[in-house]
Amino acid sequence: TNSAPTSMSDIIRVTGMTKPTAHRIVNLLIDIGFLERDGAGMGFIEGANLVDLAHKTLAAAAPRSLRHSILQGLSDETGETSNYGVLSGGEVIYLDRVEAKWPLGLRFDAGSRVPAHCTAIGKLLLSRLPEDEASALLRSMPKSRYTENTRTDLDALMKGLRQIRETGIGTDDQEFMHGVVCQAVPVITEDGKCIGGIAISAPEARMTLDEARAFVPQMKAAAANLASTFFIASNS
Repeated sequence: TNSAPTSMSDIIRVTGMTKPTAHRIVNLLIDIGFLERDGAGMGFIEGANLVDLAHKTLAAAAPRSLRHSILQGLSDETGETSNYGVLSGGEVIYLDRVEAKWPLGLRFDAGSRVPAHCTAIGKLLLSRLPEDEASALLRSMPKSRYTENTRTDLDALMKGLRQIRETGIGTDDQEFMHGVVCQAVPVITEDGKCIGGIAISAPEARMTLDEARAFVPQMKAAAANLASTFFIASNS
């Protein structure tokens, strides 16, 4: 789910199918919700039903109770809301979330979708793509302005992704919700595959992004623990 839209020519090249066969199968996958046409006409992205199937597979591979307990531990350590999400097209899908004792006021349950261009997990995962793929994906996705801090200019967004790539930490400085800051780190398996991001969110009045940096070690530990659950599940 961490890639730019796939073109019909790419599908034909990779699969070796004839053009009529590829068109027929792609249209079938669109009909059953496994593929969607990219809004910018650049190709195809994962459909809602395929994403839902992937989530169910992830849930089976990494027991939700174990994943949830790791997020609960992070929330207890930081005192803030924690969540785990993956990139799907131009959005982040929350696979799990633990609300702080003082909720943010806007609730996002597991399965909720948020925009990638202005959220900590979204920008973090975009930054891990090859630059041309990240740029293509940003061009194709809707880039609504949610607050006065939301960046919608492609050059500004790409500059921000380069900074995140250097630090390995995604940030959202009141870019999605006014008064709320967020910080994210990647979840990386032993074989080096990024399978999402872990983030903490808090009211800016209670925790600034500078103050959030103090929790990076705890977040990285939680991310490593979460990644290990997928390894455990696949070898059990």
